[in-house]
This record gives sequence, structure tokens and C-alpha cells, in this order.
Amino acid sequence: MTIAASFEIEYLQYLDAEGKLVRKDLPEFAKDLDHMVELYKLMVSTRVFDTKSIALQRTGKLGTYASCLGHEAAHVGIGSAMRPEDVLAPSYREYGAQLYRGVQPRDVYMYWGGDERGNDYQKEPARHDFAWSVPIATQCLHAAGSALAFKIRGEKRVAVCTIGDGGSSKADFYGAINFVGARDLPMVAVIVNNQWAISVPRKIQSGAKTLAQKGIAAGLACIQVDGNDIIAVRKAMEDALEHARSGKGGSVVELVTYRLGDHTTADDARRYREADEVKQAWTREPIKRLRAYLEAKKAWDEKKEEAWKHECDEWMDNEVNTYLETKAQPIEAIFDYTFAELPADLQKQRALALSLEKGAH
Repeated sequence: MTIAASFEIEYLQYLDAEGKLVRKDLPEFAKDLDHMVELYKLMVSTRVFDTKSIALQRTGKLGTYASCLGHEAAHVGIGSAMRPEDVLAPSYREYGAQLYRGVQPRDVYMYWGGDERGNDYQKEPARHDFAWSVPIATQCLHAAGSALAFKIRGEKRVAVCTIGDGGSSKADFYGAINFVGARDLPMVAVIVNNQWAISVPRKIQSGAKTLAQKGIAAGLACIQVDGNDIIAVRKAMEDALEHARSGKGGSVVELVTYRLGDHTTADDARRYREADEVKQAWTREPIKRLRAYLEAKKAWDEKKEEAWKHECDEWMDNEVNTYLETKAQPIEAIFDYTFAELPADLQKQRALALSLEKGAH
């Protein structure tokens, strides 16, 4: 029989669930324990932020919120590998990557609180990134378009998009990676495989043995990674970004992790997930394993943990207060930021809204 094509998907892991090294060829960044501590601190602060966010929603101070519990290594690994000039096109829960790139919790809260000013990131390099995308997989097309622009301009920049396991089955995702492969564009598509597309388990979402291999048909480099291992995530992302930046084309990186919480605060995962499955997932979670590794290296201890959590609490209190004290936009704002030239019918609506607002006062 003649074989038309064959392929293999590499699996990358450095730290096992107990925080022990499973391979000796550590990447350079991982040899710097001070840097690893900084990555750990951002993972912890992301979890503190996430806990506070859910509390705000439950007390009526925030709208529906998408938790990132369990995704900390995946997201921080993505953000820390990117260069400032790169562009991130996220979905709606990649807070760790965004915090690394300068998005502030107050921005997140404004967005989930119904204020689009939360998408107007002010800090570098986040202000060059795309806004949150709740429509599933459309951000992949935005990233592909950015990558095309980078290639046309001759810029050494890379577009990174993130998508969930369920979202990787959408036509937008396939269209984006096919375009990237056909044009050798500098884009990295990251599938954050947290095992559940809301209530649909991974095992019935796709017949593919890995989600990484979806990039094979598009002609992209592909790899599957332990998404709870910050070292593996960072290394895989660095390699994929360099591959793209050097003109070799795009990649699909699958990060295998687990959604430890509900899909959003409007969901109750207890209705479709077994408690034992979640309990087992907690034994593999990312923060516990990195802390074990750092403690074994004498780079972290309980005293440092408590001090950092206290600092995170103060940081979050300031961010929450800033959000709660932010004044609402004037009513005309709903008309002012959609069209370059406002259509006549909306001009009339704007004038009516202003007159009603003045009458209310």
C-alpha cells in the first residue's frame, strides 16, 4: 500500500502532577528560579482575582462572569512567552495572559459589568490587543487577518489567538488556520482544552485523537502540551512564536487542562459532571504543582505565600473600589462609538435620548 501522508503529534511535559521533573533538558527561562517565582506569583494573583470576581457577581456587582479557575498555567504561559509587539486575540477567560500584558482587573470588571470602556486597554502592550470575544471562534479570524497584515508589512510580529476545545470545531477556527497555512502567516492558534464545551465533554466533541492534529490538514506545526505545567506551556509557546516570527508559518498548540469551576456564573456544572472527576482534576491543578517544585528548590515557602496573598488582596481591593467608583457613561455614548458618521435615524434617536435624559433631571 502506498502511504500518501503520515504524522505524529508530540506531547510536551516537564513537571508532573506532583511538581517533579520528568525530563532534564530544562529551557533557559526555567533555570532562573527568580523568574519562575514571578510566574508563580502571577498565577496565584490570577486565582485571587478570579475568586474575587465570582464574589462580585454573586453579590450583584458584576454581570455574568467566565471563571479561569484551573487555567492559570495555560494563560500565564501564553502571556509570558509573547513579545510586547505581538497581538493577542483572546476569547473570554484568558485573564492570566491579559494581566501579564497590562490589562487591569478594573478593565475586566467594567466589561463584565456592561461597560464597553473595559475593552479600551490603556497600558502597554495590551492596548494593541483585541477585545474579549464572546462569539465563539471569531477571534481566530481576527488573528489571521492581523498575521496577514504583519506579513505584508514585513513586521516581525506574531498574532496569537486562543480558543476552547469546543470552539476548535467551529468553521471560523478551521477557516482561520487554513488561511494561515495557505499563506504561511505568523499566527499561533492555542486550543485551551479544558475538557468541557459548557456541558459537552471532550470525548463526544471530536473524533480526533488530539485536538492539536487539527492543524495538520492546514499545513501547520502542531503540538500537544500538558496545560497544567507552566514550563511546558511557556516552552511550547516560545518555540511556536519563534517558528512564526522566523517566517516558517503558523502553529496549533493544544494545552490540555481542566475547567475546575463552572463554565460561567450562569452555569451549574454539577448537573452534568461527576464529583469524582472534578476531585481528580484538582490533584493535577497547576498552582499546586509549581509551588511544590519551587518549595523543593527552596525558592518558596509558606511565609512568602501568605505575604504574597496579602499583597494580592490589597491589590484587588484597590481594583474593585476603582471599578465600583467609576461613573457611568453619558447616555449618548451608546451612539458615539459605532459609526464614523452616525446615520440619520440614529442621530434622531440620539437627540431623543438626550432630551429624555435632560427631562429626567
